[in-house]
Amino acid sequence: MSAAILGLVIVQLLVLLLLVGVVYQLFQQQGRILLQMDAIEQMIPEAGEAHGAEAPRGIPVASPLPGFELPDVDDAIVRLEDFEGRRLLLVNWSTTCGFCEAIVEDLAKLQPRLEKRGVDVVLVSRGDPEENRSMVGAHGLDARILLQPGGTGMIDAFARTGTPAAYLVDEHGRVAKPMALGAEQVPELAREAAGRQIKLATERSLSESKLMRDGLPPGSPAPTFRLPTLSGETVSLEQLRGSEALLVFSDPECGPCEVLADDLAHWHRSLGDEAPPVVMISRGEREMNRRKVEEHGIAFPVAIQPAWKVSKAYGIFSTPVGFLIDENGVIVREVARGPEAVMALAHDALEHRKEATTR
Repeated sequence: MSAAILGLVIVQLLVLLLLVGVVYQLFQQQGRILLQMDAIEQMIPEAGEAHGAEAPRGIPVASPLPGFELPDVDDAIVRLEDFEGRRLLLVNWSTTCGFCEAIVEDLAKLQPRLEKRGVDVVLVSRGDPEENRSMVGAHGLDARILLQPGGTGMIDAFARTGTPAAYLVDEHGRVAKPMALGAEQVPELAREAAGRQIKLATERSLSESKLMRDGLPPGSPAPTFRLPTLSGETVSLEQLRGSEALLVFSDPECGPCEVLADDLAHWHRSLGDEAPPVVMISRGEREMNRRKVEEHGIAFPVAIQPAWKVSKAYGIFSTPVGFLIDENGVIVREVARGPEAVMALAHDALEHRKEATTR
């Protein structure tokens, strides 16, 4: 065999070996892909089950309520057995929950009837004792307030449950009614515990007084407010009359609010005197808000609302959100939710201001 033919055979053998290697690699990769697809298919039903998970069912009726031992706002230790012989309306509570703020007045009105029927109102809250006293006392609710340790604990009765939620507990420490969830069910449970049989002529039914959560619609008169600012002055809706203004609701402990505060402050500074009026209504501690104002270089007024009072008037408790209010005090746009939507509303206010000055 000549050298040329031998060389050709060797080359062909090498090409064949190379092809075999490539085919082997392809089979390996295909096997891995099939395994990954099997794993994904196994995960999909689990994800579907999680997505369709039901709301917390709570402790079954007639079952004993799990015991607890918590300090109250006066640092006295309170146990479930301390209420033996009396019925108990136990409410999962938070001073940072707008829906709790929205129902506290209802609970205060029902309390005299609850007391006559031997029902004690007990709030299981978290956070600062004085802030809890202030929120409840401002509406005339004389409830026992218990604090979960560290502000982050969760007693067994309310495990994986939001606020507000409530149980009616009988004289022997057993659950008397299914757990109530939310700003509609909790007051209704309190009404039932108070023994109300008929609707008072001066009061609306629950269906007639649904708590607004999506913000006032365009065309609504903007609710008035008068609040102290961090600079020691006062800001009110009346002061904004005569020009279109942006009203922003924020919270110093809200992540998206941080993003908005930085963007809005930079935008407002860059415009100087051309900037439309902006007012930010925040909540919480003044010192924390003051630090945020300094951190972001905010030049427009920042006012502090007591709890969620102004948010409730505007029909929305989430943050950050913004309302565009015209020169006559009327809301002219759908509520803006989130940093991007609020900034878009700010740019709308600027465009309207420019159009007004060129007329």
